[in-house]
Amino acid sequence: MIKLYGLRMSNYYSLTKALLIEKGFDFEEIKAPPSQKADYLERSPMGKMPSLELNGVHLSESMAIFHFLEAQRPGLMPADPMAAAKVVELVLHLMLNVELVARRCLPELLFNQPVSDETKTEVARDLEKGIRAVRQLSSSSAYLAGDQVTVADFYLFYCLRPAAGMAKIAGVDLLSLCPELEARCQALEKHPSIAKVSEEAARR
Repeated sequence: MIKLYGLRMSNYYSLTKALLIEKGFDFEEIKAPPSQKADYLERSPMGKMPSLELNGVHLSESMAIFHFLEAQRPGLMPADPMAAAKVVELVLHLMLNVELVARRCLPELLFNQPVSDETKTEVARDLEKGIRAVRQLSSSSAYLAGDQVTVADFYLFYCLRPAAGMAKIAGVDLLSLCPELEARCQALEKHPSIAKVSEEAARR
């Protein structure tokens, strides 16, 4: 059985859990906060959450885990190579140019460690560019990348709102920059696998 290591406080842990549920895998959740201890680094070389284990083999990084799951049970990527590449393009913008940019404000949000005004200015500038890229690439159809749900929708749901929370430190109302993306997140709240993750988190 697959073992999923991490904590539900991590948006990428929750994302990976939703993907496992979406694809119907049996899995065991193992609480494991991020660490730089040697045994943890064997599972996740950067000491981050989440990581996955199957038959003694460890895998970290949410996109790597997704590609493994998708290879076993396809369904969240288009068959057309260019369309699939466009989905990955969206995911990378959400991860690198939205969530990761906003994460620069995390020390002040969680640990009361002030972020410099210069950093806040850079975050505000770069978030606007990142959101612009996501909006430019977004489909006008029901889902972010087209007529069917893809992994891009999962990354939208689990990246946008955490980024919005962190962006407030930089004085950015991120969701006001992309109301249509927030509307997509509201619709995704009812998607069965995402809803199940949220329901289980609320019960704990």
